[in-house]
Amino acid sequence: MNRPFQQVDVFTDRPYFGNPVAVVLDGQGLDTAQMHRFTEWTNLSEATFVLPPEDPQADYRLRIFCPGRELPFAGHPTLGSCHAWLAAGGQAKGEFIVQECGVGLVRIRRDGQRLAFAAPPLRRNGALDDDELDRILRGLQLNATDVLASAWCDNGPGWRALLLRNVDRLLALKPDATLLKGLDVGLAALHPAGGENQLEVRAFFPGNGGTVVEDPVTGSLNAALAQWLIGSGRLPSSYVAAQGTAMGRAGRVFVQQQGSDIWIGGHSVSCISGQVEL
Repeated sequence: MNRPFQQVDVFTDRPYFGNPVAVVLDGQGLDTAQMHRFTEWTNLSEATFVLPPEDPQADYRLRIFCPGRELPFAGHPTLGSCHAWLAAGGQAKGEFIVQECGVGLVRIRRDGQRLAFAAPPLRRNGALDDDELDRILRGLQLNATDVLASAWCDNGPGWRALLLRNVDRLLALKPDATLLKGLDVGLAALHPAGGENQLEVRAFFPGNGGTVVEDPVTGSLNAALAQWLIGSGRLPSSYVAAQGTAMGRAGRVFVQQQGSDIWIGGHSVSCISGQVEL
């Protein structure tokens, strides 16, 4: 069956400098195994499938897959899928576009030329276990003195987050797949004051066959980092994060706190549009 499809580059206004997501705009009739198989075939970090909503408040339902597993939430697939849904003629019922997914309802707003989602609440926060922190440090060849702070930042993906002292040290990291097996690890460092970007981010997560994959630009991690770092006073209520630098990308994530909401925004561009046989 031919289904409408878009491949969208997210957190960039320049095609091929952000993080791509494969969006199947009609996922009806596909079972979980078919969705997994298609995701693996795309060789991207995530693929999504748009479905009719089950919650009457939602505009559409989204299932999100990465290699080997389904995710209850992920940020760049949320923005990329919303971009594709709007481009295909989708219309919101109310002020916000409302996405239904594994973590519940996620609000998305138009923010000028960008889209932004309201960060879902953290499922787990607080300190990492000492043994787990030590494993991450060894897996990244870091010393304890390289780290300013660490915390759980679980908002669907179970991010273990470290704030490093130095951007150059962050960009030079090479993960050990054996030591980091099975872990979602998010890393950040503060840029010197006065520059375009206030934060540099990297994200590592499990790939197939025991590998560790680096994600070019990660909405869920940036959302969780914002909740942690704004909440602890380490970052202002509005800032720009850079991600993908170590991979030759130029992702930009626009963060803004408004009241109790933290909005995670970025540009999206469609790079491929057409039909996919599924």
